[in-house]
Amino acid sequence: MTSSSTTVAPIPINVGLEKISKPYKALFCDVWGVLIDGKRHFPHAVDALRRFRAQGGCVVLITNASRPDYEVRRQLTEMGLPSDCYDDLVSAGELTLTEMLRRRDQSCYHLGPPRDNGLFEEASRRLGAPIHCVGFDAADYLVCTGLFEERVEKPQDYDDLLAKMAARGLEMLCANPDIIVAIGEEIVYCAGALAQRYALLGGKVLMFGKPHPPIYAAAFERLRRLKGRAIDPKDVLAIGDGGATDLAGAGQAGIDCLFITEGVHADEIITPDAEINPTGLARLIESAGAKPFAVAREVFW
Repeated sequence: MTSSSTTVAPIPINVGLEKISKPYKALFCDVWGVLIDGKRHFPHAVDALRRFRAQGGCVVLITNASRPDYEVRRQLTEMGLPSDCYDDLVSAGELTLTEMLRRRDQSCYHLGPPRDNGLFEEASRRLGAPIHCVGFDAADYLVCTGLFEERVEKPQDYDDLLAKMAARGLEMLCANPDIIVAIGEEIVYCAGALAQRYALLGGKVLMFGKPHPPIYAAAFERLRRLKGRAIDPKDVLAIGDGGATDLAGAGQAGIDCLFITEGVHADEIITPDAEINPTGLARLIESAGAKPFAVAREVFW
């Protein structure tokens, strides 16, 4: 991974995985915006991952989804993503769950929609006893999985609640560092948007997904188990569509990144003529603090 730069000309543009994947033994592939749009999977991306695996490569999906690994797998299957296009999966929700288990004697407040209750149900199952979920005024810490009503609410709607929790000194476990995500044609806010505001209000936040180190350490551990030995970062290619998450995280982890432009940043870096905007891409690179190894509109072989 090269350092940040506003010079984008040397970056290969719109290249298939076949042309750039030969030096790599493994892929750390993002999910939302790269393999699926929240409603359906992308056949060209699936084909590319299958071909990479057929050549002996390993594919670990690395996602900021706030649900445990098994729930993410089930969700992907429901959206038609074939299980034979990847070897393993690690989610930010799974790492959050691990931290919740460490706090087994503490009470927590769940800030997020009911559909994420599976995180707490799985914690209770692994503990063999109910997880202690209480109101924020009685909690020892809080777990943020998102907005209660992500399609109608905005992060600023939570400022009063966040201020009260920050005043109590509650530590937030952020189960999804993403600020926004694309679901079909719609952009919605994620837990990371609330965590960002909580930190500004003086609250302490623990992040478990991209771009932070824990999820990359977990992904490398999954690779070690798959390969039977440790894999060097230079032998891994990350694929993702998030500047502050996938691109920045890959840079911090010392791995190359294939950046996908038809994702959450499409409005910033795709022109009305469906071309890549060099100025917009340069701004994104500068903001991420890392330069992609290559850029493509979508994943294809």
